[in-house]
Amino acid sequence: MAYPAEKQNPAPSADELRARIPGWGADLDPANRPSFPRERRDLDSGAHWDLPESQPQSGPRERSIEHKSMTPVFGTAQPLKGLSGVIRGYAYRRFSEGRAAHWLLLIVGDRVDAIESHLASFATTRPDNPITETGILSEFRRHPISSRYGRNRVDVNHTWLDPILVAGPWVLAGVVAFKVVRRLARR
Repeated sequence: MAYPAEKQNPAPSADELRARIPGWGADLDPANRPSFPRERRDLDSGAHWDLPESQPQSGPRERSIEHKSMTPVFGTAQPLKGLSGVIRGYAYRRFSEGRAAHWLLLIVGDRVDAIESHLASFATTRPDNPITETGILSEFRRHPISSRYGRNRVDVNHTWLDPILVAGPWVLAGVVAFKVVRRLARR
């Protein structure tokens, strides 16, 4: 039994574990570690600094409250913006990464960002097209049943939920838009 409920007394020794489990403890001896020379502090690394120079920060960035300062290098490809940025910033300022609230707020921020991006696409000359961009057309052309069943695919378990998650927001937005237009037309 791999995980007995009772605590094993005495715990198996390192030699017993090494004999029983191939490869167990391979990195216990620092001399056997492939990265061991890099762990030595007496070698010349060629670095001219103790801490690398910090990347210039042009705007607010997310920083975990567990860290004293930003890392010297950080990503700038997705700056905080809109309501999703406010939600993400609040998650980082208020909650530790060890709290579920931190991660749940980041998930909410991600969903809000998706909605903001869809809405912003309508202000462009090429708005989002859920028919072609979600891959729904391939469901009818690429063997939808034979490619899913009989192959032990795990994602089959949530297949029933996919149309709701993908099409649901679009249908809801269409219903809301229809009601708004109809209400305005009646005035």
